[in-house]
Amino acid sequence: MIIPMDHQLNLVAFSFLAGFIIGILFDFYRIIRGYNGGNKIITMVEDILFWILVSIIVFIFLLYTNYAYIGFYVYLFITLGTLFYIKFISKSIITFLINILSIVGRVFRVIFNIIIMPFEILFYKVRKKNIKKDKNEKMT
Repeated sequence: MIIPMDHQLNLVAFSFLAGFIIGILFDFYRIIRGYNGGNKIITMVEDILFWILVSIIVFIFLLYTNYAYIGFYVYLFITLGTLFYIKFISKSIITFLINILSIVGRVFRVIFNIIIMPFEILFYKVRKKNIKKDKNEKMT
């Protein structure tokens, strides 16, 4: 089947973009999973689940953009898009994502401390009173 040139260009562009999306999702996965070794079985299960999720997302993306037409050059440009992203853009995106997650973590920590602090003060005062009572009872 002969595909018109504009459809072929869209196919190539969206395939490259799908590879780019895979790279972004892979960076999210690397940050969430972390760089430590961990348990090999859990890592294997996480990897399998990640690639299943990525496959579904890319399939849906290609379904809406290319009517899920899969040819050799679709795989080629998905691979090229992923390699381009990892080679040239990944480091800056990872730095950006780590900074964003750090800021979000600090905000949650401050909010958590604001919520917990009154309870800590209350329990501290209650404990202090109980300690004084115990000391007074032991002295008598």
